[in-house]
Amino acid sequence: MIVIKVGTNVIAGEDGSIDLAILSDLVAQIANLKEKGQQIILVSSGAVGAGRQEIKLSKSLNRVERRQLWAAIGQPKLLQHYMRLFEKYQIHVAQILATKEDFRDRKHYLHMRNCFRALLTENVIPIVNENDVIAVDELMFTDNDELASLVAAMMGAEALYILTNVDGVYEGHPDDPGATLIRQVHPDSSLMLHFRSNQTSTFGRGGMATKFRMSRRLAAMGIDVHIANGKKPEVIKNLHLGKPEGTHFCRKQNISSVKKWIAYQDQTVHGAVIVNDGAKSALLHTNRAASLLPVGVISIKSPFEKGDLVNVLDKAGQIVALGMAQYGSDALEKYLGQNGHKALIHYDYMVITYERN
Repeated sequence: MIVIKVGTNVIAGEDGSIDLAILSDLVAQIANLKEKGQQIILVSSGAVGAGRQEIKLSKSLNRVERRQLWAAIGQPKLLQHYMRLFEKYQIHVAQILATKEDFRDRKHYLHMRNCFRALLTENVIPIVNENDVIAVDELMFTDNDELASLVAAMMGAEALYILTNVDGVYEGHPDDPGATLIRQVHPDSSLMLHFRSNQTSTFGRGGMATKFRMSRRLAAMGIDVHIANGKKPEVIKNLHLGKPEGTHFCRKQNISSVKKWIAYQDQTVHGAVIVNDGAKSALLHTNRAASLLPVGVISIKSPFEKGDLVNVLDKAGQIVALGMAQYGSDALEKYLGQNGHKALIHYDYMVITYERN
């Protein structure tokens, strides 16, 4: 299974209008993958810009209201384009609109995953977008790169293709003539990168810094990520064939679906503990799995209950890991620094988030 994310800056002009020539070419490439038996999930931006083309608004609407209205009008227009183009290849599509809240509740998360699986079983391509009509403030994703990463993790995708209007990630500033395109980013590499983070379309919120951060996180969970120029001919075909296109974030060994869910729940953390250097070293050991035991905990930074997600911090306050507590902070307080007690966070319910660079 491959998740393909198409950015606004690939399929829309500065005025938001959809470039049907580019869209047709992308659909043809996706149809070719489907013909070869590949399951595809498409995450597509462009609804807000498409909506702006359809209606002239009153000046009395504020920024949020304008975005909501344009999205409400533009989303069916965008889907209509996709439906018409995919129909040429006898491919059915379905619309899925999501907010960040949809990924926070584990039960809801599993229901959504079952829906995706049902669509894919029937050879339907899910077309996913943020529900901009209701997604405001805390319900908003950073951008559709984050949404695509969540979908790829949820579905255990083989790869995520992030299509943008630049060739990939550069070492040095992209505007510097001497800047070189980074072809591969390995899981444990340390890179000093400069991002053209303001290089977004009028209607998009994305930037290369977000793409880099999300790609590294996803690769650490066992999913290959490619950032490439979606305007280049046959870019999807070339990526699938393993030809050098853009920047490839090489995956680590795959992890469980529960860990993938936990990895993206950093906004729903309810507690935090501080660990000593020995516990930190054990958790970061690359060749040995380790759970967090009370003997390694120095103090409780913020309280939590059993089943809550808890940040594990080192003495400098840097987040080392995120995991699900097997008991509450009241019980932990009795065991601090002691051997012989049940793990606070079992390895199977913990994700290492420490950034070594």
